[in-house]
Amino acid sequence: MAEASSREVTRIMVGVNESSIKGYPNPSISSKGAFEWTIHTIVRHNVSAFHLLFLHVQVPDEDGFDDMDSIYASPEDFKNLNQRNRISGTHLLEYFVNRCHEIGVRCEAWTKLGDPKEVICHEVKRVQPDFLVVGSRGLGPFQRVFVGTVSEFCVKHCECPVITIKRKANETPQDPVDD
Repeated sequence: MAEASSREVTRIMVGVNESSIKGYPNPSISSKGAFEWTIHTIVRHNVSAFHLLFLHVQVPDEDGFDDMDSIYASPEDFKNLNQRNRISGTHLLEYFVNRCHEIGVRCEAWTKLGDPKEVICHEVKRVQPDFLVVGSRGLGPFQRVFVGTVSEFCVKHCECPVITIKRKANETPQDPVDD
């Protein structure tokens, strides 16, 4: 890919995830905040100068099964499960793509499966955006030890500048780990 200086537009990758409170297809508080911050602070009214790249990483459960209450009796059941997961990720991305089209900003969106920290860094290396924007829950040091943070990992390991957007205090749920 061409270097950033020779491009006509600035390419911004935005890592997004679903709400842990509302589930699919609702974006998390921090993802929505990172997107809105990008639009209002970076893009502003200069929509033709930017191209937003939305990445959603779906995390498989440790045992590979997303639904504990489901019964799997044939290979088709597992195909349906995978299709449903793809559809869920697509509906999440639909929110961001629709907002970009309302505003007039060019965008692309895709999903990947895996560990968000690793996948985001891999996709940054592959796609080479000018920078990455990710939301942050603003967890304290004690919570970070147990939960870990994708944004902190990306700042340390991604091969591009990373902007983390901390969730607003008035948007923090009762349990700050929720998003």
